[in-house]
Amino acid sequence: MKDPVTIPCGHSFCMSCINTHWDKEDEEIIHSCPQCRQTFTPRPVLVKSTMLADLVQQLKKTGLQAAPADHCCAGAEDVACDVCTGRKLKAVKSCLVCLASYCEKHLQPHYKSSAFQKHKLVDPTKKLQENICSRHDEVKKMFCRTDQQCICYLCSVDEHKGHDTVSAAAERTKGQRELELSRQQIQQRVQDREKNVKLLQQEMEAVNGSADKAVEDSEKIFTELFRLVEKRSSDVKQQIRSQQETEVTRVKDLQEKLEQELTELKRKDAELKHLSLTEDHNQFLHNYPSLLPLSPSTHSSSIDIHPLRYFEAVTAAVSEVRGRLQDILTESWTNISLTLSQPEPKTRADFLTYSQKITLDPNTANARLLLSEGNRKVTVMREEQFYSSHPDRFTGYHQVLSRESLTGRCYLEVERREDVEIAVAYKNISRPGDSDECGFGDNDKSWSLYCGENIYAFYYKSITTPVSGPESSRVGVYLDHSAGVLSFYSVSDTMTLLHRVQTTFTQPLCAGVRLYNYIVGSTAEFCKLK
Repeated sequence: MKDPVTIPCGHSFCMSCINTHWDKEDEEIIHSCPQCRQTFTPRPVLVKSTMLADLVQQLKKTGLQAAPADHCCAGAEDVACDVCTGRKLKAVKSCLVCLASYCEKHLQPHYKSSAFQKHKLVDPTKKLQENICSRHDEVKKMFCRTDQQCICYLCSVDEHKGHDTVSAAAERTKGQRELELSRQQIQQRVQDREKNVKLLQQEMEAVNGSADKAVEDSEKIFTELFRLVEKRSSDVKQQIRSQQETEVTRVKDLQEKLEQELTELKRKDAELKHLSLTEDHNQFLHNYPSLLPLSPSTHSSSIDIHPLRYFEAVTAAVSEVRGRLQDILTESWTNISLTLSQPEPKTRADFLTYSQKITLDPNTANARLLLSEGNRKVTVMREEQFYSSHPDRFTGYHQVLSRESLTGRCYLEVERREDVEIAVAYKNISRPGDSDECGFGDNDKSWSLYCGENIYAFYYKSITTPVSGPESSRVGVYLDHSAGVLSFYSVSDTMTLLHRVQTTFTQPLCAGVRLYNYIVGSTAEFCKLK
């Protein structure tokens, strides 16, 4: 190897050889490695490899040591040299012109003789015979673009006559350019994806950091709040005890004075009694004037005592603070939940991404309700339907629940005719009878929207909330279970919010409808949503 150079793909050649090869490709924009066919644009600048040149000189002096025979001989999975006789050695290259594979020894003519200069050497392959036309026994040097296959020259004038044919090398050049363009596109996409992955990683780190800081700050704020409440509790307790001590001291002083006066009165009464028993008239008349006058009392004869009312005002004030604090915490928790929850969808297309398939459970249907359309539609009937006895059946109200449980984020639509209540309820809502514990919206286990003619109303715990909005035969129901959000929409060309509930759901919910027995033929159908 004279004046060795290493090109970008890592293969090394004589500087004059690689220059001669690339000089022939000057008319091409792309230059390639003669060994691995990797292409380069623009033409690489060649610089002599000093280290490789020194190594070549040293090897010329010492000579190459032959590799161990067991490493050079071809195995079952190896490509064998086509020239070797007897025990064949491993091929190091295959020639696409000779259609043969060569070991290092038999490959040397391809390097040394100018007759082989234009031969194409590739990594050893067993598929060389695929380059021979089975029909004409010629090398396939042409490519038929019409049939998209490699052919020999005789094929191009025979069965492929009139087809769009070019040389295999020209098609390879075209394919190489398309391949490079594809690689550039792939590499650009790789860069874009790597950039996106990096951005997502940064976003994840930002989310984690923000969440950790929010938790830390929240804990700090709540700790301060707890301390403030504890301090106020301690202050109230201290004030109560201080007032208690003052009042007790006052009462004790009054009690002591009263007891002293009581003792004096009892003593006076004893002296008067003793005087009244004296038989000596003169002695009685002598002592009577000094004992008869009574000293005036310093205290009222009646004391108004209300021991249970001394601190009632304090208890009432603390209860009022508790109520206000509960209201504030409830409102704050609602705001926090809305802040943490994902934003509610805006358009019907957005809502449909959370569409939930709903089928009604016949075991819950009141006997006057008929289910149809694959148990998606319910209709009020005059006569009772034949249903088997079941503990889940509503007996007092014309109600029915869905089979499916509603959790996470989900959306459904109900097409109604006449007056209908659309509801969500816990599965453990009461079933038999007509008490408030069974009716949708009459208890704390169900939430319902009444849809009548030009009227809407929301029910929860038997409390009626009037609702205004455009009348529509279709009502949408959106649920974000974890965020505690339940919304009802009037669905037409646009979606109009009718009512939204912010609460805390403690169990999975079921969809339900309630119809009225005085309107035979009223229906409600859970729509198929795409």
